[in-house]
Amino acid sequence: MAESGEPSREDGANPPATVSPTGPGPATADPEEQPPAAVAAEAAEGLEGEAEGGAEAKGDAQAEEHMKSQEAPELAAEMEDSTLQSSAAKKIKIEIKEKKEKKHKVDEDEIQKMQILVSSFSEEQLNRYEMYRRSAFPKAAIKRLIQSITGTSVSQNVVIAMSGISKVFVGEVVEEALDVCEKWGEMPPLQPKHMREAVRRLKSRGQIPNSKHKKILFH
Repeated sequence: MAESGEPSREDGANPPATVSPTGPGPATADPEEQPPAAVAAEAAEGLEGEAEGGAEAKGDAQAEEHMKSQEAPELAAEMEDSTLQSSAAKKIKIEIKEKKEKKHKVDEDEIQKMQILVSSFSEEQLNRYEMYRRSAFPKAAIKRLIQSITGTSVSQNVVIAMSGISKVFVGEVVEEALDVCEKWGEMPPLQPKHMREAVRRLKSRGQIPNSKHKKILFH
């Protein structure tokens, strides 16, 4: 009976700990809860960080706008230059095309005139014209002459051009010599005196350059 009436020592040594939520005992602190001062400090730091971030973003935006404002005139100038270049290129192309068309038209007119002129030739004139077309200076002789005067080698194109110019020059001298022969009341064939007079007249008119160089003395 004594054993059942007395409480167990083990039960009395470790009584159950019960804490009333509304009791007068001390309340345990929540580890997640922080003091108001720390919360205010964190909030202030967050606001400062946001303010700094906003200022940096604003500064970057202003710098970007400034760069765009500086690049805008340059871009406009480049676009204007490209427009002018394209318009100039188009104008040059149009001018070249017009020149080609005009040259082609002139060539056609010259061919037509030449055909009319040749068709009106007499038999003797036609024979003379055919001989003139077939005649040519030997290119080897022309090349040697040019090299002896200039002292340098020349290309084949230069030789061909000089050969054609020489042929035209001889034709002008012969034509003038025929006029001289006719004015003197003489008949062909041409003689050396006719050729010399023709050259003298062409020189007097400035159609033949003077080959004699005069030394100019400077005092």
